[in-house]
Amino acid sequence: MSTAKRETTNWQLWGRTLELGRRTLVMGIVNITPDSFSDGGAFLEPKAAVAHALRLLDEGADLLDLGAESTRPGSRAGGADAQVSAEKEQARLLPVVLGILRAQPDAVLSVDTYKAATARAALKAGAAIVNDVSGFAWDAEMAAVCAEFGCGVVLMHTRGRPEEWRTLPSMDSDAMMATVRTGLEASLAEADRAGIAREAIVLDPGYGFGKLGRENYALLARQEELLELGRPLLAGLSRKSFLGRKLAPNEVGEVSVEVRETASLAVLSMAILQGASIVRVHAVRAAVEAARVADAVLAAGPAA
Repeated sequence: MSTAKRETTNWQLWGRTLELGRRTLVMGIVNITPDSFSDGGAFLEPKAAVAHALRLLDEGADLLDLGAESTRPGSRAGGADAQVSAEKEQARLLPVVLGILRAQPDAVLSVDTYKAATARAALKAGAAIVNDVSGFAWDAEMAAVCAEFGCGVVLMHTRGRPEEWRTLPSMDSDAMMATVRTGLEASLAEADRAGIAREAIVLDPGYGFGKLGRENYALLARQEELLELGRPLLAGLSRKSFLGRKLAPNEVGEVSVEVRETASLAVLSMAILQGASIVRVHAVRAAVEAARVADAVLAAGPAA
């Protein structure tokens, strides 16, 4: 696997910038849900979620990603019958945003939502980034909200909706890369139409989001090709199901999330070597250390 040369650039957020590319930034995950595939229910109460978030910052997280609706396979996210309303999502999310910022006013917070109403409320509360897993595809108002606030945006590629993922037909490597690239190009075009500055946008290939097990490994092996789209990359691979299946005896079933951390660090390092500027993780301290080593490999490689 070759090492990809990342560009050093500033990510324009609402009221601040983050430097990307000089070193990998670690985004810590805070799931404020009862049903996340990884730690559902552990941080549903605001006090527990805020304490967890502050702990991740202490462990070295550069920014945090807060989500209040699970988009695990099989969930009804993204449709008119989404199982979590915008009102319920905000009731879970906003107390945590406010609690973190009271304790750490300089914390950089991202909200993991595809709902424009939730994005607006979270930005008003002090969040700086909207992480839309649908890449502006599931709510027609989302791009306009992001443009209005001038926030940072993560546009992720998702193939289909979570309730469809288990029945999607498989793709070969070329078809998969073409699908991801075309989807991200469509998201960028929607951002352009809304007047969102390119400097505000980071792209996420969407590991596990409508990609079948082996397709995720092909995507990782070719991730650097997505740098041709001209924006920095974020990789979210932590504890994904395709890792759990690979680690299971004879690859039958999948191992629990608790024993996927070593594999998570392996693919995190590969993602950095394939050009990711940000990694989204559950276990921050170990990720910070792994990213530091992967960055050293990149720095020692040939100049672009």
